[in-house]
Amino acid sequence: MNLRLISAAAACLLLPSLALAADDSQFTLGGGVAAGARYSGSKQNTVAPVVVLDYSHASGFFASTLRGIGYGGQQGPLTYSAALGYRGERKEKNEKGIFGNTGSAELKGMGDIKGSATANLSLGYKPLSMLEFNVGAEIPLSQRENGKTYRAGVTAQLLDAPNDQLSLGATAGFADNKYAQTYYGVTAQQAAASQFKAYQAKSGLYEANLMLSWQHKIDQKWSVTSMLGANHLLRDASRSPLTQRKTSPTGAVYVSYAY
Repeated sequence: MNLRLISAAAACLLLPSLALAADDSQFTLGGGVAAGARYSGSKQNTVAPVVVLDYSHASGFFASTLRGIGYGGQQGPLTYSAALGYRGERKEKNEKGIFGNTGSAELKGMGDIKGSATANLSLGYKPLSMLEFNVGAEIPLSQRENGKTYRAGVTAQLLDAPNDQLSLGATAGFADNKYAQTYYGVTAQQAAASQFKAYQAKSGLYEANLMLSWQHKIDQKWSVTSMLGANHLLRDASRSPLTQRKTSPTGAVYVSYAY
């Protein structure tokens, strides 16, 4: 399964921000399941495990299976983070891995897309405590031919109660030429080896995501986080021969314990 679809929206599968004292740190452990399209544009859905291992320090440093390894903070209404992450692979066959299916037999002849280390950058602005505008970039540090993506979005805090937090996020995704062609294009060589016609995908707006997330605190240590949303492909990505379905459901639920 391509977990990147789950994390395309800003709130997706991310732990809430933690307000720590100057000498505090916190470690969160948990697990659950996530569901989404087998690959971007696939008509097949799949389920994958969610593993939560998240360490946060008051200095801003974090190391997480969901957020990567990096640094983040807040200065007034501005929030920022920079992290080392990982973009998953895409296989041209049905292959089960530790984190679910990583491809589809319907992609036979398209070749595999290798996973890559990425630099994940984000910047947010909170004009109100319940509203945040954000932008971000995912830049490959390896397999650079796979291309870059950028995003712009808004997150609204619908409920901020002692034991419950409910938020709604909407995000638009933008791709450069390399990313668009790698994930939605079909070269002449791929067309000859697969069932798809040659197709040139260009840079620009390629997807929109909507995500509703709810965190319920059972007590001071235990919490349950649920997420439900949709991913919709646009423009060249939606017209790609690989795209069997423009709109795909996404969701996740996990239980976590904070030490």
